[in-house]
Amino acid sequence: MSKRILVVDDEPDIVEVVRLRLEANNYEVIAAYDGEEGLRKARNEQPDLIILDILMPEMDGYTFVRELKADESIKDIPIVVLTAKDKMRDLFAIEGIKDYIVKPFKGEELVKIIGKYL
Repeated sequence: MSKRILVVDDEPDIVEVVRLRLEANNYEVIAAYDGEEGLRKARNEQPDLIILDILMPEMDGYTFVRELKADESIKDIPIVVLTAKDKMRDLFAIEGIKDYIVKPFKGEELVKIIGKYL
């Protein structure tokens, strides 16, 4: 059975690029376009890993992580942040985020980082 990855990003083009790369590597992709939708889908779908953008409308990535960590049913799902903010890495570690990828990114880099957790 293929591993399921929830991609939460408000940029449809990014979601699509990530989806194509992951599906080409036999992952199942669940898409969400803001933090609130992402949290709902995390609870309902129980993915194996979450790829998360930080800067989003409705609910930003930091709030998403805090909400996720407060929910016993989903708090242990690994999170990889997809961000344009490379300088935020220390804050990511404090929040319990496993890893991050800086936009723009290479598809091979994405698959390699995901492979560390799945």
